[in-house]
Amino acid sequence: MKIISYNVNGIRSAMNKGWLAWLQATDADIVCLQEIKAQPENITDELKLLEDMGYKYQYWYPAQKKGYSGVALLSRHQPVTVEFGCGHEQYDHEGRMVRADFADFSVMSLYVPSGSSGEDRQGVKFEFMDFFMDYATQLRARFPKLIICGDYNICHRPIDIHNPKSNAKSSGFLPEERLWMENFIESGFIDTFRHFNQEPHNYTWWSFRANARAKNLGWRIDYHLATKELEHRLKRAAILPDALHSDHCPILLEIE
Repeated sequence: MKIISYNVNGIRSAMNKGWLAWLQATDADIVCLQEIKAQPENITDELKLLEDMGYKYQYWYPAQKKGYSGVALLSRHQPVTVEFGCGHEQYDHEGRMVRADFADFSVMSLYVPSGSSGEDRQGVKFEFMDFFMDYATQLRARFPKLIICGDYNICHRPIDIHNPKSNAKSSGFLPEERLWMENFIESGFIDTFRHFNQEPHNYTWWSFRANARAKNLGWRIDYHLATKELEHRLKRAAILPDALHSDHCPILLEIE
């Protein structure tokens, strides 16, 4: 089974860049999207195309604010249950997470807030991180076979960022954020990409400035984190940097 996670930075923009044809070629079973920045009622033709491609089960969770945030989960397999949001009014208004529970595992599409626009948003990000740590702990008790896919907006270690020294005080690589990611993973998750690949220079996001992507001056901030109960089912994890529909690139996880 193939699971794709992709911060598309606007689903309509990605579609205009050939995303649908790319997705069809990937032949993924489950697709987790972040930053859809669209209301489903405004992309009805595209949703029909996705259905024709086999994604009969579509769960869109946009932000109430138009053109902002939002997540989605597309599946070729019918879930047993689906949960939109987390019960926290602010985060649910921003469309931060949607989860689908299948017979023998669960998958969540997650979009952690960015703190790069200033201290206020960094404060919101820290609050979300504290909340989500507790939320995920409770969720893992209910759904021990859980994969949380998405844009965490955090580089875990120096290997995950192109210039760790100059970015030591940048949002996304702050000591507090890195410690949170370390503690989150140690609470019972596997960073599936690092489970298979310890090589440097593997990134999932690049700034639009200074020709950063062509120079591969990036950050690895998108993850498939799987609970340790799924370790024996992990087959492959990869970053797909040749997909050029967003400032992020998709990530792939294959499980048995």
